[in-house]
Amino acid sequence: MGQPRRALILCGLAVVAGAGFLIGQELQGQLPVEHPECSYFGADREKLANAALAKAGARKTYRVSNLTEQVVKALPASAGATRPQDASQYPSGSIDAYIWADFQKNGITPAPATTDWEFIRRVTLDLTGRIPTPDRVLTFVADSTPNKRAALIDELLRSPQWVDKWTMYFGDLYQNTVTKSSTSLNRFAQGRNAFYQWIHDSLANGTPYNQMATALITSAAANSYNDGPSNWILNGYITGGPQQDIWDQSTAFVFDTFLGITHVNCLLCHSGRGHLDSLSLWGSQTTRYQAWQLAAFQAHTSFTRTPVDSSNTNVYYWSVQDGAKGFTTDYPLNTTTGNRPARVAPAGCKSGQPCYYVGPQYIFNGDAPNPGEGYRAALAREVTGDFQFARATVNYIWAQFFGMGMVDPPDTFDPARLDPNNPPPAPWTLQPTNAALLNALAQHFIDSGYDLKQLMREIANSDTYQLSSRYNGTWNAAWELYFARKFVRRLWAEEIHDAVAQSSGTFPSYSYTGFTDQGYPKINYAMRMPDVVNAPSDGNISPMLDSFLRGNRDNQPRAKDGSILQALNLMNNTYVVQRSHLTGTNASQLLVKTNGLGNTDLVNTLYLNILSRYPTPDELQTALSTMPSGGSSRTGAVQNLVWSLYNKVDFVFNY
Repeated sequence: MGQPRRALILCGLAVVAGAGFLIGQELQGQLPVEHPECSYFGADREKLANAALAKAGARKTYRVSNLTEQVVKALPASAGATRPQDASQYPSGSIDAYIWADFQKNGITPAPATTDWEFIRRVTLDLTGRIPTPDRVLTFVADSTPNKRAALIDELLRSPQWVDKWTMYFGDLYQNTVTKSSTSLNRFAQGRNAFYQWIHDSLANGTPYNQMATALITSAAANSYNDGPSNWILNGYITGGPQQDIWDQSTAFVFDTFLGITHVNCLLCHSGRGHLDSLSLWGSQTTRYQAWQLAAFQAHTSFTRTPVDSSNTNVYYWSVQDGAKGFTTDYPLNTTTGNRPARVAPAGCKSGQPCYYVGPQYIFNGDAPNPGEGYRAALAREVTGDFQFARATVNYIWAQFFGMGMVDPPDTFDPARLDPNNPPPAPWTLQPTNAALLNALAQHFIDSGYDLKQLMREIANSDTYQLSSRYNGTWNAAWELYFARKFVRRLWAEEIHDAVAQSSGTFPSYSYTGFTDQGYPKINYAMRMPDVVNAPSDGNISPMLDSFLRGNRDNQPRAKDGSILQALNLMNNTYVVQRSHLTGTNASQLLVKTNGLGNTDLVNTLYLNILSRYPTPDELQTALSTMPSGGSSRTGAVQNLVWSLYNKVDFVFNY
């Protein structure tokens, strides 16, 4: 489409590629772990290695700061409002009181507040995964009501789009996919769909998060096709070893998902001393026997496969039961093969003797199940009653809004380094960047009745969340840990797909194998897909979505990095190209409806629909200079402009 495209991209693709350049930089240097195999459990490798390097002071790249600086340089100039910069002006115990106190303590001048134009796009994407409609942008910006931002947040939290976005998020967190190739688990589409529907309905109904967690930890069902939560515990299924391997893996999933402690996976192979010394103070002082005591809460649980059709044993559903098939003892120490090191009873201990079995005991307080209480019910009670459950949940959600957690990666908590009133011995330091705030937010979450919406409301209403990504003056990357500006976020694959559809007014209608053919409606927003793998009916779209690193909910987590392949898909994928055209298959309905406008009005309309803002004077002049008054050459220029807007930096990033 020629020169106008190149003129209007304005460095957007260069920044996307620049984000890709950061991949792996944090792994440079010597990993300070005496037994590095502990930090290389499949998908945990980069996560734990990054945490180790950060702890050792080797993390010098400041990934989110560097990316933000690159993106902001490509954004048009924008003046933000000011905010009070005295912690005493904020209510005691609020997010801003803690954050601004840190600013004062460390001599940090925060960024100004973001503009209304940027705020509505930012918060709409963060809460719902959608871009705002043009009409909503204009009414919000024109609104002079003092509480309009809080009202907008409440509006978004009530929307069905909020349910869609967070169903996708928790589908990722809970690893809800048809097949986990790393462990040979197959839920089949029916199990995946039942789990998807349960997550969706739990969020739509406002189920308290502690109740969601309890249902997942304790789930038991005769048929996984008919019971959503029973599909979560199947994440513990692993082939090639004894039953203890499954109990161990189930325990690791509980602690990673709900307590943010991934190192339990290491402890189930060996005691922490000599293995976790450079990664976790708590882990280095914890034994494998204590981890077995945790796994013993799973010792009554069995998984059974039942063929749907007796003539075909390759298609089956799962039953999850407690106390069936003889699973009534504690955790036996009787393995010499499998996926983990041998579990051997003490010398002279014989089968059937008490020393041969490990009973359940919660690792942080020594509690055992109450008389007559089911083992997994006891575990759920301990986990959801643990303050760390609230702290980990808050940190997971904080990371989604700010680009990084107060403990980051969010599931690398070290329980021995969290209390600001009882700091760890030197050379260890407190782990959270703001431990007092993290604990306060966790208490607020508990006090709210574990209300996810209230947690998000508190975060989104804070001045800290509403800071600009632009920074007046010279940004010190060492301030990254204090959240003194908005860090940009590359949109999820699904958000990019849906923004193109919404802004163009041309929606797909996907038949999703194993989903729409089982009674679910056809899909017109990617955020409503039940999974991140398997292709919908349009064969062009999955490669594009995959290029934006949506992961596989198994051993490839969703990633924020950029790449040249992403840029190429935005430039060349037929999904985007067709929606940049006035005519033809999947032509832009936005262009069809607005092509009769005068050039200035048309340019303004296209910017507002695609980027949620009007063009700057320079952008308007550049666009108008390429646009004749009529004819086929005007059509080509308009199509070039639309294509260019989809390839601008402020389309790809939330800032």
